[in-house]
Amino acid sequence: MPSGDGWQGEVLREVRGGGPQGSQGPGGGTHQVSSSGPGPSAPHAQVQEQYGQAAHPYPGQAQQAGHQAVWPQQAALRKQEQHAPATYPSAPQSHGASGSRPVVDEALASAVRHKPQHGESFAARAARALRRTVSSSAAREVADVTRTAGVLQQPVTTGRQIAVTSIRGGSGKSTVSALLGTTFAHYRQNPVLVLEADPALGTLPLRLGARSRRWTTGEIADLVTPDMTLLDVTGYLVQLPDNAWLLPASQGQIGAMLDSRAYERAVVALRRYFGVMVVDCETLPAEVARVALAAAHGRVLTAPATPEGVTSTYAVLQWMQGLPPHVIAGTVVVLTELMPRSRIDLDEAAEKLRATGVSVQVLPFDRHLAAGGPVQTALLAHSTRQAAARIAADAFHLSQQRH
Repeated sequence: MPSGDGWQGEVLREVRGGGPQGSQGPGGGTHQVSSSGPGPSAPHAQVQEQYGQAAHPYPGQAQQAGHQAVWPQQAALRKQEQHAPATYPSAPQSHGASGSRPVVDEALASAVRHKPQHGESFAARAARALRRTVSSSAAREVADVTRTAGVLQQPVTTGRQIAVTSIRGGSGKSTVSALLGTTFAHYRQNPVLVLEADPALGTLPLRLGARSRRWTTGEIADLVTPDMTLLDVTGYLVQLPDNAWLLPASQGQIGAMLDSRAYERAVVALRRYFGVMVVDCETLPAEVARVALAAAHGRVLTAPATPEGVTSTYAVLQWMQGLPPHVIAGTVVVLTELMPRSRIDLDEAAEKLRATGVSVQVLPFDRHLAAGGPVQTALLAHSTRQAAARIAADAFHLSQQRH
């Protein structure tokens, strides 16, 4: 499969040639919104209540809200949602898929239920509030978050695809994917898709707070046709807060498969509908992960902030230096802290990794993330929200560069 902008251009040319007549989106593809979809998603207010998200949990979002133009198909979709009935028909059964399955099995629901914990202690929050009151850092912080929000809200001519992967399990890959999808959805006005390309019992639906899942990444290419509208397509997806949708890789059963061909077809079918697509890939060197990295505009490689994590990541980056230059130049390495205090020198480790040509960000330890379960942005530590915004802005900025 061709990589980079050339492949995306072929997709867009194909879409332009076969799409229906209607309003034109930023990528040049035609879009219409109708009410004949396979089961529109629940209204935004219902989703906010279900997921328990705050209105503006990320720094700088309140100041920047409304500064970005809305895609024509999204404006019509929102209008449809405002007049939608309280209940919705399910997607058609003609494609042979079984019914939806809960993300958490009912037999385990009570056992795994827990009270969410705030990402930082009350004492830490109080101390931070006091420091903001007596110091002059508040103005600098506002300037920083405003600048970050400005990057995240930059318009795009074609949808950006950002692939997230790692070289081992337990590095926070799905957590970072969830944070990226949530961050883009909060800051941007055009639709955001979080696509799971890891069928091996991935945790992304649980991290995003989805209640159930039905259609999968491997099935979507056979369901979406060129004449379908955004409203039609979202009927096959799981709606998340703030204009975001999720496409799981499996129904939570062992044995689900996703090959590179099915992944390519899914991306081709969905790309024109979304301003940003975050792809939670398999760990390297799996085939789908390598295909996703080659085709993506931006890449995020997660690694635990441990001696083993930094060492193995450095080896992978040296291997990536032998690939086409745009691959490593468009990569962000995220060092995830797994304990309150890292036992390595993160500054020195980041400097060594940057020497290979990548950008490096640190995701600090967060009690809310460490406890597992759905990520509630209102409960994240302030430093975590800032880090998530920086990671998203860094990946988004690199995704728009020609390397």
